[in-house]
Amino acid sequence: MRTLTCVKPGEFAYSDVLVPELIPGHALVKVKRIGICGTDLHAFEGTQPFFNYPRVLGHELAGEVVAIEAHPTYRAGDLVSIIPYFSCGTCYACSQGKTNCCSSLNVFGVHSDGGMAEFILVPIEALFKNSALDLDALALLEPLAIGAHGIKRAQIKPDEFVLIVGAGPIGLGAAAMASVAGAQVIILDMNQNRLDFAQNNLNIPYGINPNQSDARVAIKEITQGHMPRVVIDATGYKKAIENSFQYISHGGTYLLIGLQMQEIAFSHPEFHKREATLMSSRNATREDFEWVADSINLHLLDPALFITHRISFEKLVKEFPELMNPTKGVIKAMISF
Repeated sequence: MRTLTCVKPGEFAYSDVLVPELIPGHALVKVKRIGICGTDLHAFEGTQPFFNYPRVLGHELAGEVVAIEAHPTYRAGDLVSIIPYFSCGTCYACSQGKTNCCSSLNVFGVHSDGGMAEFILVPIEALFKNSALDLDALALLEPLAIGAHGIKRAQIKPDEFVLIVGAGPIGLGAAAMASVAGAQVIILDMNQNRLDFAQNNLNIPYGINPNQSDARVAIKEITQGHMPRVVIDATGYKKAIENSFQYISHGGTYLLIGLQMQEIAFSHPEFHKREATLMSSRNATREDFEWVADSINLHLLDPALFITHRISFEKLVKEFPELMNPTKGVIKAMISF
């Protein structure tokens, strides 16, 4: 079978390897779709923290089960998504149902070789199916579920203001799921094309470009002086994270979906007087996948809107570097076999 490996930063290589043999508790899946995410791009450019090479990337996946032991839920021929967070099942987090932040978490395509291959062998418990969803939607469940998990963590309430900082794929997914939850969504980004995408395609009512206006003044005006009860960072950039503390309302919550590997600093008096809450949000759970799937089936969310570029697996090496070119307007690139 054909496999694509990121050998080192800036270098991919195809290889032909044996199809994995079926083992108990696992399913053999023929990969049909691979979504490209920020982790893949950062790995290619050499900026992904705690990352080892060589690595087969790919964790936004959809495929067809081709071999599996007798199972009450799954069988050969099923179209599935993959929940790529392989947990131990025994640590404290797992015992509390928080498998997304297992103390020894193995993320498929990040900590171990992933889905840029014709066939993959994954634990049966990592499979997710919904017969109403097509392959594109199944592949997009994972990035959308990351946003969904953050929205649930922040306990978004209908009609309240939510500020999403960062209009990349994760930020746009969080904005879409906040809208599904009934929030009035404000999205902030310096990329005007992405703000236009959010407003024109996802019906996000408010977009703010800090290069064109004073963001704090604009947010205060939109929220009638109260500021948003929930602020969500989806950038992962230190400066953006630290700057956004000023946008939290009194009694509000600041949720970090984006990951920054350095220390962050903020004014304790300003944070304290608000009695604000600081939270992180990591990965997603099966329940988040289910919420996104249900939202798609109820026509509250259209995953097809996120796909701006399509590439065949055999052309990926040649075209991958262009996905990082901001002039290309990439929201989500989808790879097909």
